[in-house]
Amino acid sequence: MREIVHLQTGQCGNQIGAAFWQTISGEHGLDGSGVYNGTSDLQLERMNVYFNEASGN
Repeated sequence: MREIVHLQTGQCGNQIGAAFWQTISGEHGLDGSGVYNGTSDLQLERMNVYFNEASGN
């Protein structure tokens, strides 16, 4: 098991972090609300590298 730790510090860090998550979301076929709109099986296969689905409780 591996863990990815992502830290954002200060205004610059937050801006870079926001751009990072937009890029990662786009690469994995997710729109702004987190809905999958991709076309590649590879995107779905690698989705759990950065994302996991949480329950709506």
